[in-house]
Amino acid sequence: MWIFRQLFDPVSSTYTYLLADQGQAVLIDTVFEQVPRDSALLRELGLTLVATLDTHVHADHVTGAWLHRQRSGCEIVLSAAAGAAGATRSLSDRDRITFGSRYLQARSTPGHTSGCMSYVLDDNSMVFTGDALLIRGCGRTDFQQGSAPQLFESVHRQILGLPAACLVYPAHDYRGLTVSSVDEERRFNPRLGGDASAEDFAGYMAHLGLPHPKLIDVAVPANLRCGEPADGQAPPEQPTWAPLTYSFGGVWELSPEALEERLQRVQVLDVREMDEFSGALGRIPGARLMPMAQLAQWLKAHPSGAEDEQTAAGPGDPLRPLVTVCRSGARSAQAYQLLHKAGWTQVANLAGGMLRWRAQGHAVAGGQA
Repeated sequence: MWIFRQLFDPVSSTYTYLLADQGQAVLIDTVFEQVPRDSALLRELGLTLVATLDTHVHADHVTGAWLHRQRSGCEIVLSAAAGAAGATRSLSDRDRITFGSRYLQARSTPGHTSGCMSYVLDDNSMVFTGDALLIRGCGRTDFQQGSAPQLFESVHRQILGLPAACLVYPAHDYRGLTVSSVDEERRFNPRLGGDASAEDFAGYMAHLGLPHPKLIDVAVPANLRCGEPADGQAPPEQPTWAPLTYSFGGVWELSPEALEERLQRVQVLDVREMDEFSGALGRIPGARLMPMAQLAQWLKAHPSGAEDEQTAAGPGDPLRPLVTVCRSGARSAQAYQLLHKAGWTQVANLAGGMLRWRAQGHAVAGGQA
């Protein structure tokens, strides 16, 4: 089955692309901090990551390529001209990257940097352009071996020569735009489209007046190592107080089995209503009731959240792990988000809620057989 997802990092305005076929996936332009999110999506969709691809050595964020390889053993793929250490495969123009029954064709598009590479899907329906071609724009050419004449030639020869209906997916957009087409960019790109000449483009790029990228001194050295931290140490995959699983929805979850083993060491916060708490499903022994409306009201009245001293009306002791519970795990996932935003760092949601807890035969207080 063919799968395509466009993901977004709001800090760097970076798009990460997931493409998959027959259970094999590739990720284009990953972000280090978003590796847990990407890994969760791969797990939930039942996909095996075979490769990460970077369109170039980024100056505004650190790639997640190295960290993904540590977690999944995938290949790290980028242009040979990028000169990055740690890549397991270095690409030349027109090389192919296969996944399932599909492939991407690498097209060398230098000019923003010397090692820029765009990736064209096998049927010419999509092209992933990195910073070489943005929606109604392009990447700057004033650092990292950039060259306006080279970028003009690259884009016209390697990208704008694709079929008109080919969809253009860039590495960034700062206005919320998500996709364009080759036809649109040929006609409407103010820098590279229409009747613009190489001289017009060079003059345009010479007067952008852009500030230096804030993270360039951190991002470029890290990306020349394919995202490997300077100390070579990967961050922990999960909090250490329990075997948690991170969901694509952004929630750390705990299984009923793991919770039962830790009942004496954690706090359980049940966010159902009173009639549910004392109803047929019963409740987890020792759970404290705090319906969602009451929790939201308390957190609103205590904006410093976990920094506040524990009060009788509060959700619990901020120094002890807290597990949120409801009937199915939906409301308690929202409770997790509220607590997390308020500063609670040791918090998780019970996966499947009381329905799963009861179905697996774990102990309950009250309830009906």
